Amino acid sequence: MVGFGLLAVAIQDAGPFSPAVAGNDGRMILWIAMGVGVLALAAAGLLARAVIAMDTGTAAMRAISDAIREGAEAFLRRQYRTIGAITLVLAVVLFSGYSLSPRTALYASKTVQSFLVGALCSALAGFTGMYVSIRANIRTASAARSSLNQALQTALRGGAVTGLVVVALSLIGVGLLFLVFGGLQDPTHVPYQLVGFGFGASLVALFAQLGGGIYTKAADVGADLVGKVEAGIPEDDPRNPAVIADLVGDNVGDCAGRGADLFESTAAENVGAMILGAALYPVFGVKGILFPLIVHAINLIASMAGVAVVSCKEDEDPMHALNRGFYVTSALALAGFAAAVYVMLNGPGVAWLWLLGCGAIGLATAFLFVWITEYYTESRYRPVQSIAEASLTGPATNIISGLAVGMETPALPVIVISAALLGSYYFGVQGLAGVAGISDYAKGIYGTAIATMGMLSCAAYILAMDTFGPITDNAGGIIEMSLHEGPIRERTDKLDSAGNTTKALTKGYAIGSASLAAFLLFSAYLEEIKAIVTDKVTIAGGFMPPGWSFTNINLAQVPVFVGALLGAMLTYLFSSMAIKAVGRTAQMVVKDVRAQFKENPGIMLGTSKPNYARCVSIVTGAALKEMVLPGLLAVGLPVAVGLIFRHFSESYQAGASLYGAGTALPVVPMIAGKAVNLAGAEAVAGLLMVGTISGVLLAMLMNNGGGAWDNAKKFIETGQYGGKKSDAHKAAVVGDTVGDPFKDTAGPSLHVLIKLLATITLVLAPLFV
Repeated sequence: MVGFGLLAVAIQDAGPFSPAVAGNDGRMILWIAMGVGVLALAAAGLLARAVIAMDTGTAAMRAISDAIREGAEAFLRRQYRTIGAITLVLAVVLFSGYSLSPRTALYASKTVQSFLVGALCSALAGFTGMYVSIRANIRTASAARSSLNQALQTALRGGAVTGLVVVALSLIGVGLLFLVFGGLQDPTHVPYQLVGFGFGASLVALFAQLGGGIYTKAADVGADLVGKVEAGIPEDDPRNPAVIADLVGDNVGDCAGRGADLFESTAAENVGAMILGAALYPVFGVKGILFPLIVHAINLIASMAGVAVVSCKEDEDPMHALNRGFYVTSALALAGFAAAVYVMLNGPGVAWLWLLGCGAIGLATAFLFVWITEYYTESRYRPVQSIAEASLTGPATNIISGLAVGMETPALPVIVISAALLGSYYFGVQGLAGVAGISDYAKGIYGTAIATMGMLSCAAYILAMDTFGPITDNAGGIIEMSLHEGPIRERTDKLDSAGNTTKALTKGYAIGSASLAAFLLFSAYLEEIKAIVTDKVTIAGGFMPPGWSFTNINLAQVPVFVGALLGAMLTYLFSSMAIKAVGRTAQMVVKDVRAQFKENPGIMLGTSKPNYARCVSIVTGAALKEMVLPGLLAVGLPVAVGLIFRHFSESYQAGASLYGAGTALPVVPMIAGKAVNLAGAEAVAGLLMVGTISGVLLAMLMNNGGGAWDNAKKFIETGQYGGKKSDAHKAAVVGDTVGDPFKDTAGPSLHVLIKLLATITLVLAPLFV
């Protein structure tokens, strides 16, 4: 609370909001936000140093940990080389596209610079998080030999490094670009030049999540099919040649991939909210534009406090301790959010309370998404138990029941998202009701932006909990493979169980934040098209209808309807390609494991070791190859739609008149007596809108359905319905194998896809008009 008090006082010292003193206000706020970001990086460095300084266990434990570390680092190096090459090619294409038009050539350099900075920060965030996680696993395993609390704190602090670095880099990256691009002198136009930052972050996040997801699930599926089903050996058994590849996958998928995913969420939300804040510059001045940066500064302070309070007793469920940290983080985030709204967005009367209500709605949405995900993926609730019961009659009924649960799961989240958008929009309108000259639409949309900030105000702690999962999973594998028994195994099993829960819960949080962030970015896209058309008409000396805005996207227009169809199709085709990639790579793993068992019978007898490196090399090469095509599809389709439909004539319009009833004045922007062709921009809007809706629903189905399948298997493994090696367990393993690419490859990649669609359309919007 002291940190929040100092923060509020410092912002208050910047003076009341007023466009006339934008430079003075903005400089103070900007340096405060970036200063907190630097402190968070320093805190992350101290946490990393403290974790790495801890004991690394026995020689047997270190041998396993070293194999995991080497495999993860080798994969990430090769993956980032591939991503780097794709990024540089797209940077050249982006610069060339902007340079073709005199209207956009002035911004080509800045857009490409922000694109490259966003990509670099996203890659750095993912790499940093994984660097610590693959070193925290062995230290967590070693700490479990002493106490549950020490192991819990080691894993969470290792995860906190990822959370703090991700949010801090997003905050510092956007803040520095705003400063360097002259945002203090021209705050209303510079936010549009930052859209490249979000695109760069989205691009790296997509390939990191997709490549990591293919790797982790191909290794997992391959290891399970031969190890558990065919050979009948336990999970993480050292005799399984794919076990190291499986443990490596936990890091490259759930640490590096998820780190890049949430980095993208915070980066895109920052840029989108700043664009909408620019539209309200007459109301709040530069404070409304920089408000998102202060919110993430609060996020960092609250999350550091939340991590610091986590501890547990030896007989306590670790989830209780993690939840306490989450509650502390949420309470502090809400208190800091209230202070920031009061100081930065204060208006007449109690208007600020309405805007604070928007943030509270976002925070409540985060809680509800976590709870809904827990309901559908925890074994103590009906959905998972129904799948486990269906396993009694074989794999077919398990899969039928799992699909049914997955298809049920979007219902409650959609209701929550709808209520959040409607409520925050209404609160935004009420909070700015006394402001003249600003449309209710702009007021309401800014309310939804504040709700998105509220939902992401705990992102650093949530990401710490997410990275906690693979660290504890690896720790359990290290303990099992090094043949430790008794209380140590019980402690790591408790932590592993909590880690499985946190991974599932954070996936729910990620798709919820992606949903609100995608709507925010869609609104920012509409606002950017309006600004582009206004500039174009003004430069050409055309006619701009008073009060015109690009907010009515008519599905009756053929280009819009076709764009919408293509958007929905993209999410299914992309998911299909991701799941097929897992299947093909898993087949290679299965063949290699079978071959090793056949070539070396001593593996099953325990007299010789399998060739772990061979399996790791197979999965690495296949995953990197398989990630390219679906990634390029996601990038290329919206660009193709915008550029192709831009050249369609007005004959594709729905037949509406260009002139208002009873007046000779046009109701659409005109240049030289001809309506500005908006077919390309409208088709892309249709693709973005319906692609987002389809992607959100499909991601929920896959995330929660896959998680339910996984925990149905674990429920049976506790002794229910015959326990391990029973017919029900074999059926549940098959269902879990089907759900694996759903929840860890296609589902999380769809989070990134829907935000990538929004950021790439924001960046390339000038090319569609």
